[in-house]
Amino acid sequence: MSSTVSVILNCLTFNRARTMKLLEEIAATAKSPEVLAFRPGPGRAHLAWQLAHIGVTEELFATERLVGTSPAWPELVPRFRGGSTPDDNIPTIEDIRGLLETSRAHLLPILEKYSEDDLNHVPEALKERGWTVNTVLQVLCWHEAHHQGQAHLTFNLWKAAGS
Repeated sequence: MSSTVSVILNCLTFNRARTMKLLEEIAATAKSPEVLAFRPGPGRAHLAWQLAHIGVTEELFATERLVGTSPAWPELVPRFRGGSTPDDNIPTIEDIRGLLETSRAHLLPILEKYSEDDLNHVPEALKERGWTVNTVLQVLCWHEAHHQGQAHLTFNLWKAAGS
């Protein structure tokens, strides 16, 4: 029987493959700066924000939310964390790829330490939210799929606009 943690880790691997595939499809357009800057409507987040937000959120969980350390990329966290207002400084495909790869490399060793016995534990930094380790695992699994879906839709809107 698989553990909850191993099932979520498998889901995270699957989700990341879909995100990286989308990033490669964007790169293949030869118009990646334009695609990454595309917004589905006025005041909405551009495609690059959706993808960078995935990486920054994972970095926040790998550091301050689960182990109480400072995240890497102090200049990126305010720009791409939840609730931030997307600016017009668009990261490149390479920047986003590096962010996604590195934040995942930071997150996995933290998650791999958890067992079934830890699922009801509430990490100190998440006590105000009341989030258990189990909730964290669920949120992480949902989060990438959610924002990858938004990025995918935004890419499809860019294509439909005839860009």
